[in-house]
Amino acid sequence: MKTTSTAASRRVSPSRRGQRSAAWAMVLPATIILFVVVAIPIGYGFYLSLTSYNPVETTGPRFHGLAGYAEVLTSAEFWRALGVTGAYAVGTLILTVPAALGLALLVNGKFPGVGLFRGMMYLPRVVSLVAVSMIWLWLYSREGFFNYALDLVGLDPVEFLTDESTALPSLIVMRAWKALGGSMIIFLAGLQTIPQELIQSAAVDGAGRLRTFRHVTLPLLMPITTYVVVVDLIYLAQSFSEIYILTSGGPLGSTTVVNMLVYKQAFENFQLGEASAMAFVLFCMIFALAYANVRLLGRSKK
Repeated sequence: MKTTSTAASRRVSPSRRGQRSAAWAMVLPATIILFVVVAIPIGYGFYLSLTSYNPVETTGPRFHGLAGYAEVLTSAEFWRALGVTGAYAVGTLILTVPAALGLALLVNGKFPGVGLFRGMMYLPRVVSLVAVSMIWLWLYSREGFFNYALDLVGLDPVEFLTDESTALPSLIVMRAWKALGGSMIIFLAGLQTIPQELIQSAAVDGAGRLRTFRHVTLPLLMPITTYVVVVDLIYLAQSFSEIYILTSGGPLGSTTVVNMLVYKQAFENFQLGEASAMAFVLFCMIFALAYANVRLLGRSKK
């Protein structure tokens, strides 16, 4: 009896089999595309990272194991680029996250034109990063708006993108402006999930707005804050196009991030093996930072 009931439980009805077939039919095309477009290039890139490959040479890739990774990890140029990447990402986050949270608090209410204001703040997020970079390239130029404004108040022009001391901060300001609206919308969504009963209870207990924000709103927004920080950190650590357009990694390497160094090694020096190794080292570091942030969030919830 037990064997019979077990066999009956394993028997799948024709309708159930039809549902499974339909599900596989819908999933399979996307799976194939994902495999061809993502998995195969990643696998081939990892293979190249284990080789010494110059496409100009006719000998093809020469396998040398982890020697490329050792060369990358002992390269002063790579560590400098990694430091620039970290400064660029952290500096942008320091500007973006508090400002986005403040704007979200400002627009988390009903007043005339609030929808228009939200849309205008979000607009830079949907504009192409290349287009934004071209606009800011003019704004930062010697004849651009910022130097025109400085001239109106009697100040000397600033070489925003060609001075080693101002190039990276200028990039950070542009990137923070681009990311501000998207982070604001995410914080706004988080604010609207906070039960109003908690805010009202804090008010009844005599807590002012600042104290309510510190002890009620901010702790409940911690998952949202961590999400914004982790996602933006991953995105910023892979920055390339805006830096390539605005400074091309200069002046004197002060804005050369890791992805810019990968590009130069791959397409200017034709060292595809070393460039692939750099890319995978950067991936491992980004993964470690993201994992550490998620673990930190898990501990803060307990």
